[in-house]
Amino acid sequence: MSSAKWETRIILVAQMGVGILGNTSLFCLCNFTLFTGQKVRCTDIILSQLALANSLVLFSKGIPHTMAAFGSKYFLNEVGCQFVFYFHRVARGVGLSITSLLSGFQAIRLCPNFSRWMEHRMRSSKCIGFCCFLCWILHLSVNIFVPFRITGPTHSKNLSVNTNYGYCCTLNPDRFMMLLVVVIFSTVDLTFLGLMTWASGSMVVVLRRHKQRVQHIHSNSHSLRPSPEARATRTILILVSSYFSTYSLSSLLSLWMALFVIPGQWVLDTSIVLSLCFPTFSPFVLICSDTRVTAKIVLFHLPGRENTFC
Repeated sequence: MSSAKWETRIILVAQMGVGILGNTSLFCLCNFTLFTGQKVRCTDIILSQLALANSLVLFSKGIPHTMAAFGSKYFLNEVGCQFVFYFHRVARGVGLSITSLLSGFQAIRLCPNFSRWMEHRMRSSKCIGFCCFLCWILHLSVNIFVPFRITGPTHSKNLSVNTNYGYCCTLNPDRFMMLLVVVIFSTVDLTFLGLMTWASGSMVVVLRRHKQRVQHIHSNSHSLRPSPEARATRTILILVSSYFSTYSLSSLLSLWMALFVIPGQWVLDTSIVLSLCFPTFSPFVLICSDTRVTAKIVLFHLPGRENTFC
């Protein structure tokens, strides 16, 4: 067995384990007040939906590809393949939409240019829940034709196959249909990417200006900890840049495979690994930046406060 194959197996198993642990922890943090001691916040609704979408991406794409990497074949029939690919596309789109919604929500809270009515509406849990519901409905509708392009490996011998994943195959549609699919997906994805980039950029500018206004306060402080503005800016930049980079590379590889070449195994493995990077590591970025977690850690390390959690 080649070393590259074993490296792929190790990476996939590590991604699955770390990703499931991280998203489960984020979901629990946002939904179970028993672990936090505080009431649920409005952003918890968004973060719990992001954790749910990330987990669905890991289960629908990571588990089948990991099984195929370990030599399993024909463990999905045609209906199973269609189900897996459909919900992977839905979860992938919802993850992008929810990340954009999170950036927009934070931008509305920070930027003074938004009206009080908009800020009040976005602080409503009903409004946040309705926006998350619309994200799921949008991608459930947009991806409705995905199952028609998927078949099981046992049914692909007499069909024109574009990509063979080992456990499922994508059919090769005509050029017009392929371009139509690319246009629809690209329009939806670029809209949310643009919203996320604009909202994140606005937050960084506002936080930068605020930091400059209170620079004298931080300069008089002897604390070595970074300011809240610096921590918030760093979290925003890490989350958006990591999503944008992994999403762009994964999308370019998928587009290249769909339009130009019949991909080799290393291209498929690289595309799968890249598509699983953000769902794997983003929960830990969000957990580490959560004030409920950082406050507990600070209290735990204060002298005489070792029994804070009791």
